[in-house]
Amino acid sequence: MEKHYDLWIAGAGYAGAVAARALAEKGRRVLVLERRDHIGGNAYDCLDGAGVLIHKYGPHIFHTNDKKVFDWLSRFTQWRNYQHRVVANIPDPEGGGKPGWRLQYPVPFNLTSLETAFGAEEGRRLGDKLVAAYGAEKKVTILELRQNPDPEIAALADYVYEHVFVRYTMKQWGQKPEDIDPNTTARVPVFLSRDDRYFQDAYQGMPLEGYTKMFQRMLDHPNIEVRLNTDVGQYLALEEYDIRRRETREPLGCPLIYTGPLDEFFNLRYGRLPYRTLDFQFETWQDRDYSAPHAPYPDHPLRGGDFYQTHTTVNYTMDEEFTRITEFKRLTGQDLPGVTTIVKEYARAYTGAEGEIPYYAVINPENNALYARYKAEADKKKDLHLLGRLAEYKYYNMDAIAARALELAERL
Repeated sequence: MEKHYDLWIAGAGYAGAVAARALAEKGRRVLVLERRDHIGGNAYDCLDGAGVLIHKYGPHIFHTNDKKVFDWLSRFTQWRNYQHRVVANIPDPEGGGKPGWRLQYPVPFNLTSLETAFGAEEGRRLGDKLVAAYGAEKKVTILELRQNPDPEIAALADYVYEHVFVRYTMKQWGQKPEDIDPNTTARVPVFLSRDDRYFQDAYQGMPLEGYTKMFQRMLDHPNIEVRLNTDVGQYLALEEYDIRRRETREPLGCPLIYTGPLDEFFNLRYGRLPYRTLDFQFETWQDRDYSAPHAPYPDHPLRGGDFYQTHTTVNYTMDEEFTRITEFKRLTGQDLPGVTTIVKEYARAYTGAEGEIPYYAVINPENNALYARYKAEADKKKDLHLLGRLAEYKYYNMDAIAARALELAERL
């Protein structure tokens, strides 16, 4: 550590990279320590063996209403105009006269979904009733609808609850919906609109050359040094932490922005914070015509083998062990005839085993109390700044964490 740095950052994902660039442009000399062998955090993307640009840690779709964040990121990438649409894929109880037929309707469940599920006439009637009760273009949570005294609305809520929400949530979180923080369940609304997009934000899109290229440009600054395959713990004596010392006790003279799991920073002193992790099963299909196994009905071919499914992301809310399938070509717009790569996601509890990644904090009063113990320890450390999903034990969208990183850099 022969060089002098004004600040260390642990992690080269959204939180760390945005903060690093913002501070570097203010004249600060920044050392970014990244434990993985690449930058970009969980938004990292790369070409697979078939030449398909995949998201190694699951699909990341950028969307925001924050023009400041969008403009700032736009300095490092052009954008592909992309509007994310998701459908739920469930067995069709009517079967269309054939076994194996399936229904697909937009998620979040909306007025179009109603007509798919209940037929055009009945769906329109129920839709009119919902709009009269809550207003057009409104998003109403499933839990709110279930509490409505109107028996038809309550019955509709029960249908959505059973077919869209409850089993998917059980797979995703491994617990009952009523045991999950309301902020999490609020993310699953019924949308009283015919807008089939998953997000309605003003700014939506995908980095034209991918997320990794965007992060490369972001970290390309003379005041930034990035060290991969390097854990901040290699330089800090965690049990007797002094921000101005490393293990050799030589002075550092700089603060630290930490974006990793806070419990691991303190060597699990009070026990492990619960997270959900994901297992990804990537599959490449090429050089053949085939009937997609999960198409709306069994004899529905996707022409020329170019695509595996009808939408970028298809949620499996009633059956299958995986929660969803994402097809990357539909996400990135790559023109690769005859070849496509998908990923199936399987959610389970995070154990801390080698190779596991904590993705989602399991928010409840007990876990919040455990985090508060770690936060109290962190508050004692001068010049230690916590930033990001893992360090703050919260859920953040990408734009929100970019905004927080810019705010922290400005304060520093």
